[in-house]
Amino acid sequence: MKINEKKRIIEDLHEKFSKSKVVILTDYKGLDVDSINDLRKRLRESQIQYQVVKNSLLIRASKDTDVELIKDSFKGPSAVALSFDDPVSPAKVLTKFAGENEKLEIKVGVMNGKVLDISAIKALSALPSREALIGQLLSVMNGVPTGFVRALTDIQRRLLNVMLAIKDQKEAA
Repeated sequence: MKINEKKRIIEDLHEKFSKSKVVILTDYKGLDVDSINDLRKRLRESQIQYQVVKNSLLIRASKDTDVELIKDSFKGPSAVALSFDDPVSPAKVLTKFAGENEKLEIKVGVMNGKVLDISAIKALSALPSREALIGQLLSVMNGVPTGFVRALTDIQRRLLNVMLAIKDQKEAA
């Protein structure tokens, strides 16, 4: 690989590391080509970038980014999964794939300047997706005015019932 190409890769990765919400480092050793292609396809469907990069380039690209916190883990065959929108999606896809293919090892991750170990990544994968969380929030937000309207209409309904009962008593007397 020529030095200009290495510099371009480092600059590109540095920019991606700076913009990403979460970066998860994996060891793909032992996976065959079909398995890697399947993993890439699954990640692509969730708008996640997956790159196999030399460790020396990863170390240089991680300077002055949150990813620098995990540079000691750049050993052996390394690939990084990057998500720019949803931090939960890469954890979900990689955890599910690692459960199906024991040869994929999730090493470590970084999110918002915090290092994520394997247990934190699994916990992150158990969270609902961004869309599901937004839906839950909207349903809670919608529930408050709906309950308020029901309470107000209930007062009128009860008042009407009392008035009808009084009317019935007067007619009976």
